[in-house]
Amino acid sequence: MTTPNDMFDLTGKVALVTGGSKGLGLAMARGLALAGADIVINSRNGEELKAAMHNILEGTKQKGRSFVADLSQRKDSIQLAHKALETMGRVDIIINNAGANFPAPVADIKDGDWDHLLELNLSAPMVLVRELTAQMKQRKWGRIINISSIFGLRTKEDRGAYSATKAGLMGITRTMAQELGPWNITANIIAPGPFSTPLTDRLVQGELREYFDSMIVLNRWGKPHELVGPVLLLASDAGSYITGATLAVDGGWMTR
Repeated sequence: MTTPNDMFDLTGKVALVTGGSKGLGLAMARGLALAGADIVINSRNGEELKAAMHNILEGTKQKGRSFVADLSQRKDSIQLAHKALETMGRVDIIINNAGANFPAPVADIKDGDWDHLLELNLSAPMVLVRELTAQMKQRKWGRIINISSIFGLRTKEDRGAYSATKAGLMGITRTMAQELGPWNITANIIAPGPFSTPLTDRLVQGELREYFDSMIVLNRWGKPHELVGPVLLLASDAGSYITGATLAVDGGWMTR
């Protein structure tokens, strides 16, 4: 009989976590390593990657590789996929976490900002899945987890460009689920609500902070490690019958 521990065991798997050098990406990569997966991460900052990989692998027997890659550049996304395969031999789990936001009213969205968000938040996940699913099909096993946002389900003023990319990510994920299901490859969305990281703590202040606080049923912001459980569910055999789903991890935001 398969035990609960066995269901979450990722021994022998390789996970690619984009934007895995800090914040939620770092927490997810660490959780996957503790569950037995070897890890690949990227960042635009090489020095940041060294410290992150040490934190991710500390106390485990797992292997890890990190690459400098700016996923707002199409060529970097393609190269990251190829380097991950060349160095690790396989990629079983893709966590498309890297993303950005440039808040602005629709009337003031700059072309460069719009193009940057489309490429990083939506196109890069598509490219990585496109480049990496052929080898998943050969093994008839794979897990795709695209990190969207509650702003892909709802929106707010000044979040038009961000919401568009995150809603688009939900749409293409459902198509991925349909197309890849015959090969036992699942594709799901996690939509985080407010999580406390150094970046969000610095950027979300004043009235905006009060608004976010008012939307959280649990009356507190999430901690990065609280995203690990949902990721392990969707990345392992424990979630083998879940695909095309959107899981809001939001402290109850969506009940408002």
